[in-house]
Amino acid sequence: MNAWIDGVLAWFAPGSAGRSRSENEMIRVFVFTHLFGPIIAQPMGLFLFFTSPSVDAPLIIMIAAICSFWTLPFLLRATGDIKLASFLSFELLTATALFGTFFYGGFSSPFLPWLIVALLLGLFYHGERQRLILTVFALDILIFLMAAEYWGLAPIVPTAALRILGWLSIAAATVYMSWMAIYYASVTALRDEMETEAERYRLAVVELEKARSAAERSSQARRRFFSKMSHELRTPLNAIIGFSEILLEECDMNAPSADTKASDIRKINMAGRHLLSLVSDVLNLDGEGASQQPVKPSRFTLRELCDDVVANTQPMVEKNGNRLVLICPNASASVTTDRTVVRQMLLNLLSNAAKFTANGTIQLSVTLSGGAENTLTLAVTDSGIGMRKEALSRIFADYEQAELSTSSRYGGTGLGLSLTKRQAILLGGEISVASKHGEGSCFTLRLPAHLEAEPRCHEPDTPSELMRSGAAEFAA
Repeated sequence: MNAWIDGVLAWFAPGSAGRSRSENEMIRVFVFTHLFGPIIAQPMGLFLFFTSPSVDAPLIIMIAAICSFWTLPFLLRATGDIKLASFLSFELLTATALFGTFFYGGFSSPFLPWLIVALLLGLFYHGERQRLILTVFALDILIFLMAAEYWGLAPIVPTAALRILGWLSIAAATVYMSWMAIYYASVTALRDEMETEAERYRLAVVELEKARSAAERSSQARRRFFSKMSHELRTPLNAIIGFSEILLEECDMNAPSADTKASDIRKINMAGRHLLSLVSDVLNLDGEGASQQPVKPSRFTLRELCDDVVANTQPMVEKNGNRLVLICPNASASVTTDRTVVRQMLLNLLSNAAKFTANGTIQLSVTLSGGAENTLTLAVTDSGIGMRKEALSRIFADYEQAELSTSSRYGGTGLGLSLTKRQAILLGGEISVASKHGEGSCFTLRLPAHLEAEPRCHEPDTPSELMRSGAAEFAA
């Protein structure tokens, strides 16, 4: 039964999804009271029909007015305007009550109490327009009084005969007002529920604000920690590199007797530089971010870059029985970019290639292309294990590797490619990858060959300069 009633009410009020909960409830009450309210009033019409001396115009108008309330839900369905339908209902009930008062009982009419119901109905549906409702109601009363004064009240049925009608009217008004009271109670409960939800929302916002503040404090503490760690880690590494460069200079003075010693010291120097670069990248990633690294362009030849990279990666490549092939047709050409960053990207790519290739070939291709040779293309190709297609979309994400088992089998942190991509973007370039599982991979860097130098304050370029400016502190 309830489902049937709900279906009927929903039919008269389509589009409920676009309205608020309180407005939908108001529409449901309006439809319900205007479908079943006239049924309650039918005994009053029947009483007038049997007690009136004849079926005259006032009787027909009264019965038609009572039945006309059934048309208002259809008006609501047609227009979707609850305010229009409820205002017409208010006016119709007021007019019906005044008309019944004029012809049936005068100022003692059983229809007179329905004026109060009409006024409450108008204020209920139009609480935000109380002045309008009160003004219209006052005009209706004024017109009634003027008509009563001009024509005089002309009761069709004696007042004594309307006593039963009075009881019927009171019963109908009581039922009708009970419906409205029940709805008002539900609205009050809904308002309390909304206030409770609002309070919960306010408390949740307070908790979220506390969490945000705590997160900001944690982030600041994290930045301070990495700032300190940056100093603590870079200082001893700079000392190792600086002292090795001093020893190398001394070996150069005593050449050729110190060739073997110089070779070992040079390896220490290169390994220290590589470790310093790795530490810097990790601190940049977890601290201020690689995207905030300052770009320091310098001019150098491709031969200088290749010699440096090959010298650092040759031991790693040969460790797994691999062969390193270098292709650099423009070895004498010069480029202007951040040499340290380019070197680090190539070391990352060649390190990965050496790690995932055994008894194979690793090729480093360095070429210039484009108009005025303005594009530096660096390609690292290996014949290693390769990658599946679905892994290519995630290998450049932080802490991600091609396979879950990669770290346990081959080692690594999943930061190398992520850093390489950020560094490529930092230099205005890009990185791409092509790979086939079981056959190998090819990583290609495309960078501008000539970057404009960024203005900056002078800083020591090498750890040896740092060493010479603060040798006493390092020696202590």
